[in-house]
Amino acid sequence: MPVEPSSPADSVPSSADSTPADPPRGEARRRFLQRSGLGIAAALAASSAATVHAAGVAAADANAVKLSLIQDPNTEQKEQTPDPNLPPDDRVGYAIVGLGRLSLNQILPALSQCKYSKVAALVSGDRAKALKIARQYGVRESAVYDYQSFEQLANNSDVQVVYVVLPNSLHREYTVRAAKIGKHVLCEKPMATSVADCQAMIDACRQANRKLMIAYRSQYEPMDRMIAKMVKDNQLGPLREFIASNSQNVGDPTQWRLNKALAGGGALPDIGLYCLNAVRFITGREPDQVIATVSRPDNDPRFREVEAGVHFILSFPEGFTATCAASYASHESRFFRLQGAQGWAEMDPAFGYNGLRLRHGLLVDGKNAVTELQIDPQDQFAREIDHMSSCVKRDAMPHTPGEEGLQDQRIMEAIYESARTGRAVPIARPTSPTRGPEPDEETF
Repeated sequence: MPVEPSSPADSVPSSADSTPADPPRGEARRRFLQRSGLGIAAALAASSAATVHAAGVAAADANAVKLSLIQDPNTEQKEQTPDPNLPPDDRVGYAIVGLGRLSLNQILPALSQCKYSKVAALVSGDRAKALKIARQYGVRESAVYDYQSFEQLANNSDVQVVYVVLPNSLHREYTVRAAKIGKHVLCEKPMATSVADCQAMIDACRQANRKLMIAYRSQYEPMDRMIAKMVKDNQLGPLREFIASNSQNVGDPTQWRLNKALAGGGALPDIGLYCLNAVRFITGREPDQVIATVSRPDNDPRFREVEAGVHFILSFPEGFTATCAASYASHESRFFRLQGAQGWAEMDPAFGYNGLRLRHGLLVDGKNAVTELQIDPQDQFAREIDHMSSCVKRDAMPHTPGEEGLQDQRIMEAIYESARTGRAVPIARPTSPTRGPEPDEETF
C-alpha cells in the first residue's frame, strides 16, 4: 500500500548576451522607473485584469456583474476585481492521490480558490481520513477510492486529471495507471527517482494521448516569472552567475523523505531541485557540466540512507555558472541571486509557499539603486492547477511537461555521479525543448 506523504513533497535562449551602449543619465533614470515600479504596475494590471480562458469565457461573462468605472483609466491602475469563475459543472475535475501534508495544507485549499478546477475524487489508503476530508470539500462518498480500487476512476466522468501526490518512487506507477484509464496527469516534483521512470511516464501518457504536467509551482509564481522576463528583456545585461541555497532542518527520522527507496535521495531531489530548476527556467539555459559533493553527518539517525547536504556547480556555455547548495540539516534559509553585467535580481526568501521577496539592483545616474518589487500574494498551487485545467480545456501542451522533469532528473543523476567519483561530469544538452508554451496570464 502506498505510503502517503506526511510533510510537504515540494518543492528559450536568452537575448541577454548583447550589451547595449550606455544610455544618457536621464534616459537611465526613465528606464529604471519603467523596470521597477511603473512597468511592474502595468504588468500587474494586465495580470489582474485577465479573464477566463477561451473555452469558458462566454459562460463566465454571462454570469458576471458589470460595474461602472469610477477611476481615471489614464492615470490609475485598473481596479483588481475577482474574475468570473467557471460554473462548477464546467470545471476540470481532479482526483487527489495521496492525502498527506502537502495535499491537506496546500493542494486542497488551493483547489477551493481555483477558477477552472475542482476536487472531484480522493484516493487514500486511510478511508476514515479520506471520508472526513471528503465531507470538508464536498466530495461524495462514492468518489473516495483506495489504491486497490484506483482503476475505478475510469468510470468517474467527473475526473479528468489525476494529481499524484505520493512518495517519489511511486510517481511512475500511478502516472502509468492513470494514463491507462484515460486520465491526464499532474505529478508532483521530483518527477520520479530515475531517468528510466521519467521516460516511462512520458511514454505512457503519449501512448494514451493524455497530458502530463510536472508541478513546478515556482514556474507559475509571479515574482519568479518577472525575473525570467528581466532576463528575456536583457535588463541585467550578459549573465555572469547564479547563486542559490535551500535548506531546512528536518525532524522525524522515520519520515519517508529519509527513506532512499521511497525518496530516491535526500536534500537534492526534494529541496535542491528548486535551485536547479530555477536557474534553468529563469535563464532559459542548459548546463553542460557539473561538479558536486554531498555530505552526511556521522551518527545522525536521520541520514543513514540519504545525504544531508549537497553542493554543486553547474557550468553553462559562454562562461555562465550556477553555484547551488541544499541541506536537510541547516536552519531554514531559501534564496537565490542572478547577477549580470548591468544589474542583479534576487529573491530572499525564495522557493516558499508565501512570504516571497524580490529585489532588483542596477546603476542609475552613477549610483547603485536597489528596488524591492511588491506583488499581491497569489496562490502558486492554484495558478499551476488552473494552468493544467486550461491546457486540458484547450488541448494544449503544459508549460512544464514530463520532458522538463526528465531533464532535471538527468542533471541530478550527473550531480550524484560527480559526488561519487570526485570528477566533473558532462551533461548532454536536450535534443528538443523541455518546456511547452509560456502560460497565458489570462488563465490565472
